[in-house]
Amino acid sequence: MTLYHFGNCVALLMPYYFTYKYSGLSEYGAFWKCVQAGGIYIFTQLCKMLVLATFFYSDTSSTGNGEFNFFAEIFRCSVDIADLLGFALILSRIPGKGHSKLITAGLGWATAEVILSRGIMLWVGARGTEFSWIYILKCLESNVMLVQHISTATLIWLFTRHDLNKALKPLVSVLLAVTVFKGVWLEGLLHILTIGPWLTIAVKALVAAIIGFCTLHIYSGLAQQIGI
Repeated sequence: MTLYHFGNCVALLMPYYFTYKYSGLSEYGAFWKCVQAGGIYIFTQLCKMLVLATFFYSDTSSTGNGEFNFFAEIFRCSVDIADLLGFALILSRIPGKGHSKLITAGLGWATAEVILSRGIMLWVGARGTEFSWIYILKCLESNVMLVQHISTATLIWLFTRHDLNKALKPLVSVLLAVTVFKGVWLEGLLHILTIGPWLTIAVKALVAAIIGFCTLHIYSGLAQQIGI
């Protein structure tokens, strides 16, 4: 039963494999580029941990009685700007152009995050004797984050383009700010609404889909303009 449940959790992570297989990355031999992106993710998270441990050593997401700490969460999310710098570094070091470069950056980043933050939990916890829906929820959240990270990589690429329509630059900046400070406004909203875990995942998926749709619309327009 536990092995079957573990298999279900792994199956929910199959979108990562399908993204790599059917996006054309396997044809370009982009596996080691994804590994390189994952290595940059690890380096970025280590830098963030050092900053958080040095300047934000206390609980930054809630107060002692479990209430959401809005201002402390803003300070914590400001450290997530390092993620944008990490994506920019990945995009600068990966050769190529078009969607393959962006998917490589987003997929490598998301895969490293899954392995480091959820891999051990799934291997140890999901194979336990006690059934829990939390592992299914974590896998679903990982798939949502895959969409989010690919969108973030695309937004960083769009932000650095000099041939992007100047009228769209503010929109790209707003989407990046919404992504970076999502822990403030989205987590705060979910804390106020006090909805269940399944609705929480649904709301996060909806937000990621909206950001992804806006990003795709901007990218497709620029891609047609420059012919990629």
